[in-house]
Amino acid sequence: SGSSDPYCVVKVDNEVVARTATVWRSLNPFWGEEITLLLPRGFHSLSIYVLDEDTIGQDDVIGKVSLSRQQISAEPRGVDGWLSLAPVNPAQEVQGEIHLELRVPERGHPRVLRCHLIEARDLAPRDASGTSDPFGRVSCCGHTLETAVMKKTRFPHWDEVLEFELPEGELGEAVLSVELWDWDIVGKNDFLGRVEFFLGSLCPGPTRGWFQLLPSPSTTEDHGGQLGALRLAVRLLEDTVLPPHHYQPLIQLLTEPILCPAQSPEGTALAVLEEVTSGESRQDVATKLVTIFLGQGLAVPLLDYLTTRELARTTDPNTLFRSNSLASKSMEQFMKVVGLPYLHEVLKPVVNRIFEERKYVELDPGKMELSRGRRISFKGSLSEAQVRDSSLELLKGYLGDTVDAIVGSVDKCPLAMRVAFKQLRRRVEERFPSAQHEEVRYFSISGFLFLRFLAPAVLTPKLFGLREQHAQPCTGRTLLLLAK
Repeated sequence: SGSSDPYCVVKVDNEVVARTATVWRSLNPFWGEEITLLLPRGFHSLSIYVLDEDTIGQDDVIGKVSLSRQQISAEPRGVDGWLSLAPVNPAQEVQGEIHLELRVPERGHPRVLRCHLIEARDLAPRDASGTSDPFGRVSCCGHTLETAVMKKTRFPHWDEVLEFELPEGELGEAVLSVELWDWDIVGKNDFLGRVEFFLGSLCPGPTRGWFQLLPSPSTTEDHGGQLGALRLAVRLLEDTVLPPHHYQPLIQLLTEPILCPAQSPEGTALAVLEEVTSGESRQDVATKLVTIFLGQGLAVPLLDYLTTRELARTTDPNTLFRSNSLASKSMEQFMKVVGLPYLHEVLKPVVNRIFEERKYVELDPGKMELSRGRRISFKGSLSEAQVRDSSLELLKGYLGDTVDAIVGSVDKCPLAMRVAFKQLRRRVEERFPSAQHEEVRYFSISGFLFLRFLAPAVLTPKLFGLREQHAQPCTGRTLLLLAK
């Protein structure tokens, strides 16, 4: 059909840890899925494979992006951008670990590096028998040595020491490369994985341990986007969690302007935090603030404090809460945490119905496919007017059911959300009391409840847990028009 049904698989050190939903019939898929992984401290690489789902037979691998721990750690704000997909050669996909001991003498002449290849485990099978014939190839300072071949095993035990004479002076950027290969009597040997060590960074004396095998650099090079590109945002966070009492001074500092509102608001920790928080980090700060204040039972007073400060800075009511300020982001996060069960109860019946009916809906004449009218009528293609009228009728039905569900859900709306909105309305009335601004009190609430909560959930139900899969293109268009 000239299209694909792509999805992504996430691997950490060759172990599958996550899978996205499939985006049907698209060469430009949008997933928008955020995955949080608890990683072992010693992990080496993160790989994302893009595959094409097939209902019959095996799914096709389109390409992959691989990032080493060093690449991710080198960017304090994380890796964020388009990365070209590299081809996946099944014969070069590696797995397993190697057990090594390295000894670099601090002084002496000649200086001899001893590389002790002890054993390896869980190597990739390269032979038809499901095993391999592995041997080690070690390179250093222009010299290469090899171990014996261990026949028919994925868990070889060599216990061999290979020695290399090192040049005089500083080792600098000198590299020791250890590669494992599967020996073949006919044809080329198959690559099993590699590890590298910068000799200058090794401590004098023995370095011993199990090391994860990594793919060959040739399999991760940029292929100029021939297979497409994947946009990723990857960030590595290392948190040290202390016992609760260590955080009490910080919590006291943050909650002080809420619990003691008499003091000057400008000098408080919250006010300073609001001033120094950049656009990039505002979502993270809002998420953490809402979590802390929910735990203290002070989330609604926090929102009142932040929205009151934003109201004081706003002169034009038409721009109120339109920016992604700390107040807006905090209210958005608060609704997601507190109101998600409510959102599911209100929207799920209509969203499920749209997914199940899969009706063709289109109002834009430039995008209409009149042949799709056969789904509406058995008489053949329909005119633009007929498709528009049919689409309008369907949309009105979906919209009517959605609005009825929202209006009839007052008692189901979480009390904390209702109190927060009541407080917000009162603050807006105080800031813009004139009769000409009467509607601002309603717009301020609907801006949050509809534009930042209900409409985004209708548009992308997968991201709000309303569906397990993304919508197919036809259903996605219906959801877009309904959200608008």
